[in-house]
Amino acid sequence: MNKSELVDAMAAASKLTKADSKKALDAFMSVTGKALKKGDRISLVGFGSFSTAKRSAREGVNPRTGKKIKIAAKKVVKFKAGAALATSVK
Repeated sequence: MNKSELVDAMAAASKLTKADSKKALDAFMSVTGKALKKGDRISLVGFGSFSTAKRSAREGVNPRTGKKIKIAAKKVVKFKAGAALATSVK
């Protein structure tokens, strides 16, 4: 499902217009990104939680040349599904 399909599904489920659903989705993505950038954790009971973690620097191998390369440390986003979401997928 891509973004436009998600907006359509949200509009149908919530009885909002597609424009309002798109605004809501854009606002959620913006607020989530800003909160994660600050290091906050977002927890949606029943759905899941978003958090950040530090991935340390490491050595990797370029698959094309076989040479060792250095991969820099960075922050990554993690998502852990909540119990309700996990059971609904089964």
